[in-house]
Amino acid sequence: MAALSDGQRIVVKIGSALLVDRATGLLRSDWLHSLAQDVAWLKGQGKDVVLVSSGSIALGRGVLGLPATPLALEQSQAAAAVGQIRLARAYEEALEPHGITTAQVLVTLEDSADRRRYLNSRATMEQLLSLGAVPIVNENDTVATDEIRFGDNDRLAAQIAVTVGADRLILLSDVDGFYSANPNDDPLAIRYETITLITPDIEAQAGDAGSGLSKGGMKTKLMAAKTATAAGCAMAISHGATNRPLHALSMGANATWFTAHSDPKTARKQWIASIKPRGSVTLDAGAVAAMSKGKSLLPAGVISVHGPFGRGDSIALLTPQGHPIGYGLTRYTSAEAEIIKGHQTSDIEALLGSPGRAALIHRDDLALS
Repeated sequence: MAALSDGQRIVVKIGSALLVDRATGLLRSDWLHSLAQDVAWLKGQGKDVVLVSSGSIALGRGVLGLPATPLALEQSQAAAAVGQIRLARAYEEALEPHGITTAQVLVTLEDSADRRRYLNSRATMEQLLSLGAVPIVNENDTVATDEIRFGDNDRLAAQIAVTVGADRLILLSDVDGFYSANPNDDPLAIRYETITLITPDIEAQAGDAGSGLSKGGMKTKLMAAKTATAAGCAMAISHGATNRPLHALSMGANATWFTAHSDPKTARKQWIASIKPRGSVTLDAGAVAAMSKGKSLLPAGVISVHGPFGRGDSIALLTPQGHPIGYGLTRYTSAEAEIIKGHQTSDIEALLGSPGRAALIHRDDLALS
């Protein structure tokens, strides 16, 4: 069975009901500081941690005096704008005493659908994690154009786990796992310890009921599990209301683990290899040899460019003889690649008129045959 201790890069999703007191609309500061202890504990073990946090609308609606009933879209956006400031400040104040730098990252589910925006998000998150920061991620509810649904943060957390190549996703919730039926209604409902495959029968057992602050039910959590495990990331649903919930999970607290059947790197390579290429580049022998040793593809190693393709598109990699050796997600358009091919990285700014990324295709975005 998967375990938190085995994870190296951990994404933790925090629901509104854990952060905000339902009766008062105020932040549960003591609980948040206990979570900060857990984050510091994980960071002390050399692990990367990303927090995907709900709560901005729940906090903001109290400040603005909005009713507890469902809000109109513009009211939700206004509440998010007010609450997000308070939420970010709360995380900073909780983690700063542990010497941890926080970063606010606002995204939408659509950011993962557009490859260019996906690459930008991935690069930013990788840089933050390499510098030891803890990204605090939330959906950009302030400018959302669709009806805002708190449950989307389950799926958003899964998308973030895929983006950063996490091997563990923890959904801290107001329930302690996935049950065969709603345990509040059915005393015979059983909690699953481990789910190795999400079958139609499992999906049929998912209910829609959520807490008073969150509309997300088990269906959104199952969707998150499908996304995460397909990307090689094991996922747990665990009760989060207790102090130090991550430490409790590591000590055997009730949870349901969804098993991943590969590791994040393997799953990502398989995904890249499955994308239909939009173009290709022909490489020199030196570049072919370098990539076979795990190196990135630099512009200097490109002989010719065959497009058109855009930034973030998959392109085929060809030997000097025209034989395909793999695929990769390009960080430049075909027009840009044509300009910088055969040149050193130090020449990119002069050639394109602005600083660029060192690699045409980063090694993490390569899938070699």
